[in-house]
Amino acid sequence: MLWLRFLARRVGFYLGAAWVAITLNFLLPRLMPGDPADAIIAQMSRTQQLTPDQIRSIQQLFGAPDEPLWRQYLSYLGQLARGDLGVSTAYYPTPVSEVIGSGIWWTLTLVGTTTVLAFLIGTALGVVAGARPGSIFDSVASPLSTFLGSLPFFWVALLSVLFFSSTLGWFPLGGGWDNDIPIGLSAEFVGSAVEHAVLPAGTILLSSVGGWLFGMRNMMITTAAEDYVLLGTAKGLSPRRVMFAYAARNAILPSVAGFATAIGFVVSGSLLAEIVYTYPGVGYLFYQSVASMDYPLMQALFLVVALSVLAANFVADSVYGWLDPRARETA
Repeated sequence: MLWLRFLARRVGFYLGAAWVAITLNFLLPRLMPGDPADAIIAQMSRTQQLTPDQIRSIQQLFGAPDEPLWRQYLSYLGQLARGDLGVSTAYYPTPVSEVIGSGIWWTLTLVGTTTVLAFLIGTALGVVAGARPGSIFDSVASPLSTFLGSLPFFWVALLSVLFFSSTLGWFPLGGGWDNDIPIGLSAEFVGSAVEHAVLPAGTILLSSVGGWLFGMRNMMITTAAEDYVLLGTAKGLSPRRVMFAYAARNAILPSVAGFATAIGFVVSGSLLAEIVYTYPGVGYLFYQSVASMDYPLMQALFLVVALSVLAANFVADSVYGWLDPRARETA
């Protein structure tokens, strides 16, 4: 019952946070100069002469800025309830939901997989390094993780493209698959997609593992000095049981919160990686929407990312409260 009350309080908090995120997402674009209708009208006017009726239709399509703000807000909430995110100006007349849908699966596959792998590998190595501080493995892994974590991400990505793609020709220069292969579940398409994903996935994994390893290693050393760990050792429990059942279980709690936040940001993609490798994910869509001043697409992407981070943090809070009874008592 205590955990259910804790969960109910968390639900109320995150629903309020979601409402604030939705409201800010509505207000911020309207505080910027210009509006999406002006952008699409200027773009279409370069190639054709627009009639007053066409201009009015475009203005109505992109939000009717002459209406009172409160009415625009209610209309915006109604659109969200129907799943209507508007029409992209850069990909006009494609709906924003279709544009995001075309990139989100690439991002979830690439960044989601590498985020999970980096967390599992880094945490496991951090447990081993923290269980025996000063050992040969710890002496090598800890400085190496610090070095890898300090490398500029874009620099590693550019070097990998220069060496493995341009010089050796082992991997494609960019993109998500060979354009002459139709998208589907065929072996040819899957093989092409995997080939294009190797370099961005490897770069993300290389830059992420060190942070998880270093954080888990430090928490293991701190937790190993706690009384309950010393008591487990004094009771004659095996070192493996003390390390995993006592030390690692409690040391991993901060990493769970960090992992949830990382999972939430998976939806936004690894922006630099997708830009450098021109990978067709959500991160690259972010870049294109800013470059083309596509306000509806930007607004929808910001909202999707905000709600994803809130959902991931809600899951993390729930798991945290289940793992640590002290969180249920103080929340």
